[in-house]
Amino acid sequence: MHLPPPPTQCIAGQEIYQRLAKNIETVVKGQEPAIRKLLAAFFSGGHVLLEDYPGTGKTTLAKALALSIDLEFKRIQFTPDLLPSDILGVSILNPRDQSFHFHEGPIFANLVLADEINRASPRTQSALLEAMAEAQVSVDGKQKKLQDPFFVIATQNPIDSQGTYPLPEAQMDRFAMQFSLGYISSEEEVQILSNQILQHPIEQLKSCISLEDIFTLKQAVKQIGISPDLKRYVVSIVHATRQAEEVQLGASPRGSIALMKTAQALALFDGSKFVRPKHIQEGAIPVLAHRLVMDPQARFAGKTSANVVMDVLKRLSVPT
Repeated sequence: MHLPPPPTQCIAGQEIYQRLAKNIETVVKGQEPAIRKLLAAFFSGGHVLLEDYPGTGKTTLAKALALSIDLEFKRIQFTPDLLPSDILGVSILNPRDQSFHFHEGPIFANLVLADEINRASPRTQSALLEAMAEAQVSVDGKQKKLQDPFFVIATQNPIDSQGTYPLPEAQMDRFAMQFSLGYISSEEEVQILSNQILQHPIEQLKSCISLEDIFTLKQAVKQIGISPDLKRYVVSIVHATRQAEEVQLGASPRGSIALMKTAQALALFDGSKFVRPKHIQEGAIPVLAHRLVMDPQARFAGKTSANVVMDVLKRLSVPT
């Protein structure tokens, strides 16, 4: 049973979120909904898959988050010849003492950008599975814990299929959310041009919250209350995706957990002590749609996984 967080903790968590979001918005213009989703995943302990066209600001968004908190940031450019050891690290023989010394790979960072993740082979993609699920990696028969916080932002291009490997279902299920940034308005794009005449705004971005603030906000998210009726609502949504005619494979119990935690984060961002139905509905599509495996006939007919989740939300009764 969740007890409501103390008012001061709720207010502090909302203030930290607003400060961080505004700092990122000084660089990433016109993407308030995307920033809200990104931070909801981050503070609820999940990872994010950004699927969007080149040049929409996916890498900039990841860098802006890292700089706003002064996190250790590493970028991995996924290519067909990338090996698991290029991600996890490798043990190298030291000829002086005739012993092997482990050299950490880029996965040992607070924020890891897996750029164009679908360009690497399934074998290389699988190197992220343990890291994303358990915040640890197994190298040379030993388990090594990753830094806390540990957050993966992966990107892929939705229109480029040549030289890519579709992400397996197990990999997709590791992402708490998948969403796109989309194109911004003409006025906001003009503002971007004006801001980059002399230099990129990200070069002036400063850290605005501390690691202590991160752990404070994460703890505040966990304390947001959710009623038994809303827990059943979350489970009902997930169960309905498994029973939909257009779906071969519905969302997993991990999807239920991710939806509940995301709703808690969204509630905190809104200054609410309890999860409300609107928070669950806001998170449903980005949390669940990418976990569904659509029936080929439904896919050819133009039905998408987002449509399925939307239909489920419309059909199910909302707890009051």
